[in-house]
Amino acid sequence: MGKSPRLAQMIWRRSAGSRVLGHRFVSEFVGLENSNNMQQGQSETVKYRVFAGTWNVGGVAPPDDLDLEDWLDTKADSYDIYVLGFQEIVPLNARNVLGPKQRSAAIKWQLLIGDALNNSRSVEENGNESKQMRQEQDMFRCAMSKQMVGIFVSVWTRTSLRRHVRHAGVSTIGAGVLGHLGNKGAVSVRFLLHGTSFCFVCCHLASGGEKGAALRRNADAAGILSRTRFLDSGGAPAPATKDMPKNILDHDRVVLLGDLNYRIAMEDAEPRQLVKARKWSMLLENDELLLELCKGRQFDGWREGHVTFAPTYKYHRDSDQFYWCADAGRQKKHRAPAWCDRILWRGKGMKQIRYERCSGYRLSDHRPVRAVFHTVCELAEGVDGY
Repeated sequence: MGKSPRLAQMIWRRSAGSRVLGHRFVSEFVGLENSNNMQQGQSETVKYRVFAGTWNVGGVAPPDDLDLEDWLDTKADSYDIYVLGFQEIVPLNARNVLGPKQRSAAIKWQLLIGDALNNSRSVEENGNESKQMRQEQDMFRCAMSKQMVGIFVSVWTRTSLRRHVRHAGVSTIGAGVLGHLGNKGAVSVRFLLHGTSFCFVCCHLASGGEKGAALRRNADAAGILSRTRFLDSGGAPAPATKDMPKNILDHDRVVLLGDLNYRIAMEDAEPRQLVKARKWSMLLENDELLLELCKGRQFDGWREGHVTFAPTYKYHRDSDQFYWCADAGRQKKHRAPAWCDRILWRGKGMKQIRYERCSGYRLSDHRPVRAVFHTVCELAEGVDGY
């Protein structure tokens, strides 16, 4: 592909006593090889389109008629893999945190996801046999899913792709009460697609906008990355293989998504004025996560697409109005809007082509976010027929 492409960068410039964030995303592949031609000394590769989405649903059960097709962009019919991460699919009360797992909420979300992905792909009972076979291969099937209290991850692939997904593994890390309970933490899933390892980490980090809260979020993230150990689909420790790494960061392609809970590091009055004026770039100069990415501490080596969308939190339910805008005199907590819901990634061979908030969903006080990646996979020698 010619010269090595540039990495996505965040460039901080200081001038006239002010700090300006120049957050530049370069939409080029990083270290990709030609997917159609074998190059000397290199493996043959194939490209796929991966959809990653995150939504904190605020402990609210979805209505039976909730249509996820807009969020999942199903009309485009252009994705091969969906990885969907949810937070607070159940209320985070003591009963749900300490008691038995509430599976009914996860089952309901699974049904809604399957309906959305396969609504236009229902196989005809009668008709051409080859057409039915093509339709079946084009259907989406759940490859793996995992729940920890309110955190839930669901991975769906086209039927034709399932046979190439191997060594599936899951991990749950509690980081909530006492540093270990599951009201906060992460659910991670990983698998080998052809000869390339993928890991998706769905997080719900420490909440709060007070001083020191960002450090707790940093500590949660560090603990998740260091403590994660994967289990196989039966719940036993995943066997070590030469194909699958032990740690999250050693996978070839890693995506971290979820309610990371980072806020705006400003006094409340000022960010509210910037929100009213829709001056997102000025507000983002003080976004805690971008500050962390720039400093290269807990998120050294991670990248994020350019944030051009409105804050994802905190809204009145069933409304597009921010929490602090209405009846402010009667509110006990005046939470300034923030970009709590984010998607980061690391690893060569990935190109992010979309990163956006979906504004049409008012079920929760958060808005869902989605990212789309083009990614390259190396074909596995002895498995993929070469």
